[in-house]
Amino acid sequence: MDGTIRDALRRSLGTPARRWLLVGTLVAGLVAAVALVAAASPADRTFAELSGTVQSLMSVVTPLFGILLVRDLRRASGRVPVLPTVLAVGLPAVVIGVVGVLICAATLALTPAVADEPWRFAGTVAVGSVLVQIVAGLVGTGLGLLLRSAVVAFLATIILPLGLFALLGAVDALRPTQPWLTPLGSVRNLLSGEMSALRWVQWLCVLLLWGVALNAVGAAGLNRRGGPTGR
Repeated sequence: MDGTIRDALRRSLGTPARRWLLVGTLVAGLVAAVALVAAASPADRTFAELSGTVQSLMSVVTPLFGILLVRDLRRASGRVPVLPTVLAVGLPAVVIGVVGVLICAATLALTPAVADEPWRFAGTVAVGSVLVQIVAGLVGTGLGLLLRSAVVAFLATIILPLGLFALLGAVDALRPTQPWLTPLGSVRNLLSGEMSALRWVQWLCVLLLWGVALNAVGAAGLNRRGGPTGR
């Protein structure tokens, strides 16, 4: 299993196209951070405000790394374990999250006029930034396992979470379930830095639904179709 995991980690960023995709994602985050600082009033120039937009923007691309890893599984000859591939998406996700934190921190540090407490909740936001990207990557592997087309799977990583968030938000009685059932609902909490015990439980529910359950269903479906093994 260790060798399989190492191979999956190597494949996660093992091609020039994937490395360029990573670079492009990080450059987009940097451009967004600079643009936000330039456009925002000093009162809005905080680490949490920057991270909320920058990390959310980059998290749109993060699922694509998971989808590409799953496509490797479909192309592999013989039966290949699914779990190491799912776990391997953590590498690009963590890189995006950590570099995004550094981008936001450096941009804010170089900005002359900022809010009164620009670094409030910075530690929690930094941790939340990485968690946001990990869940995004797992959504990519899950939908990549369920949907054969990489393009359709990538579009689904945008449409399904946002669609569910909008649907729940359209009904007053269901709006409180958004942070329990949708990645976007938990992202807002994580990147605000204002995390309570209840909000951590909400994030855990999102992780279980979109990270664990979605991948388990996808792996089961792939195995039924005679694809790679589940372990």
